[in-house]
Amino acid sequence: MNRISNALIPAIALLLAIAAPAHSETMAPASPPVSKDLKQVLDRLQRHYRDTNSFSAKFSEEVTTVGAPARKRQGTVSFRKPGRMRWEFEDPEKQTIVSDGETLYSYDPDLNQVVETPLKQALKSSSATSFLLGIGNINRDFKAAFANPATPSGLIDLILDAKTGGYKIEVGLDPQTYNLVTLTLTDQLGDVTRIDFSDIHDNVELPDSIFAYKAPAGADIVTAPASP
Repeated sequence: MNRISNALIPAIALLLAIAAPAHSETMAPASPPVSKDLKQVLDRLQRHYRDTNSFSAKFSEEVTTVGAPARKRQGTVSFRKPGRMRWEFEDPEKQTIVSDGETLYSYDPDLNQVVETPLKQALKSSSATSFLLGIGNINRDFKAAFANPATPSGLIDLILDAKTGGYKIEVGLDPQTYNLVTLTLTDQLGDVTRIDFSDIHDNVELPDSIFAYKAPAGADIVTAPASP
């Protein structure tokens, strides 16, 4: 996968965790036990995830790589369960990332290249896949804590560590809607991806055509090799 897709994959999984129907389910107990206040926050977050079938939003992204200047971009994102999404990045580094629920397409117009990857292979982790498919569980899949100190933004600031390891994840939630407002991911090399969301609309009507992808004429098609 190309340069931005790698950073966005965990962001996508978390975005869906914080924003995504479903049957009522019993919350799995966290381990270790969380405080009452934190448990209430996580329970409400899980309900918000269950009750959101689709959403659209604007976003801005800043990627800071160790030893290199920060890169900033912005665009729009749309998501619909199960596993359908579209990220459109604007100038100066245009890019389109689309999932039809089975395959992830990443188009780089500068290279005129489309990388096609099976969705489950692109995510690589069972927890990320489960959130995309609408069966994720916050308490089961993450160790959670309030950020300390909290930012002065008025958001609910949480740190979520995937129990399978990998990224350090910090999120800022709107205290009224529990929509995801900020998302910061730090990888094992110290590279940081921050995404800020705005103009968020839950449970909007999103037709299949948004998530159908057809490569531009003349584009190189690269199929990601199968996982061993």
